[in-house]
Amino acid sequence: MDVNAAVAAAAAIAGVLTGVIAMLAFRWSERDQKRPTRTSLHTDPVLPPGVDTVLSVLRSSAVVLDEADAVVKASSAAYALGLVRGGKLAVEPMLQMTRDTRRDGEIRQVELDLPRRGTGRGEALAVSARVAPLGSRLVLLLVEDLTEARRIEAVRRDFVANVSHELKTPVGALSLLSEAVMDASDDPEAVQRFAGRMQIEATRLTNLVQELIDLSRVQNDDPLEDAEPVRVDELVAEAVDRCRHQAGAKQITMAAGGTADLAVWGNRGQLAAALGNLVENAVNYSPARTRVGIAARRVTAPGGDMIELAVTDQGIGISEKDKERVFERFYRVDPARSRATGGTGLGLAIVKHVVASHGGEVTVWSAEGQGSTFTLRLPEAGAARDRASQHPDPDLDDEAGTTESSPYEPLPAPEVLP
Repeated sequence: MDVNAAVAAAAAIAGVLTGVIAMLAFRWSERDQKRPTRTSLHTDPVLPPGVDTVLSVLRSSAVVLDEADAVVKASSAAYALGLVRGGKLAVEPMLQMTRDTRRDGEIRQVELDLPRRGTGRGEALAVSARVAPLGSRLVLLLVEDLTEARRIEAVRRDFVANVSHELKTPVGALSLLSEAVMDASDDPEAVQRFAGRMQIEATRLTNLVQELIDLSRVQNDDPLEDAEPVRVDELVAEAVDRCRHQAGAKQITMAAGGTADLAVWGNRGQLAAALGNLVENAVNYSPARTRVGIAARRVTAPGGDMIELAVTDQGIGISEKDKERVFERFYRVDPARSRATGGTGLGLAIVKHVVASHGGEVTVWSAEGQGSTFTLRLPEAGAARDRASQHPDPDLDDEAGTTESSPYEPLPAPEVLP
């Protein structure tokens, strides 16, 4: 009897323990289900309705953080800029801004320079960060990349400074010369001398203003809207006529070759200005009694035949360190010589923009004391016209109008131009 009672008591105790354990396990499981997990922190339902859609169309990089500074939502641009790493905001100043905004609800904005990822050159990434509360628990961070805007602004400042400097020189000279003319009113020879100098400075000022207008035009206009076949020999003749007086004064021989039966595709006025600038530079930077050559040839290219126009001189040449910068606006290899010849430093910049807008390229070969060769590569008019007439889609006929090109000669069969 006593044994049976003991067994019954033990069974009862075991049942009670089992029930307690089962209840505790149920409660523990229920609490685990209610506890937020790492993945639940990054799911969209925690965002207010419509916020996810708005963030997806913003141009700025967007990051949403919760009360634990964990990233709830981040745009792909935020990851690309390196703002978010491992589910955390990686920029300490921005993280501090979010904490301050979460504490007092105040909207904050600041501009920062961040190190650029993947480069060891210390390049900075300029950004503007704006933080605002998003509901009662979340904080929204918007980051805008200002790097390109800063670069453009720097270019604009440099351009304005250069233009101001270049304009100040002839304007100041005209002011001084006009005073000199007034003081020498009783000396006809002095008046004539000063008036001649005033003409030179006025011409320099006119050329500078005109080249500024030309540069602005080629940067803003689309030359292919008015594109047409342009004969190369006509472009060469126009460039030679433009420099005939300067070349004759220095006894420089002008020679051209290989330009017959060739045509390029583009805006005639802009192409004539580009080639004219190259020929004018060649004449201005060449010693007296030397030779300037203009050569042309057809070359085969994957997208269609191209026309190469090379302008060669026997001038002072360009050093290696200057070759990379000769196409910059207002850059001069020899500033003293440029001012003596009336150069503005914009001619090669105009050439670069004209050729690029026509789908071509410009290259330079030069050696100090041996001269220079500037080469333009432009689409041939014949190949473009043949493709347009035979196939509406230019990609359907890559071989139209192609011919075998001969080895390049700087001055093939030169024709001496008076």
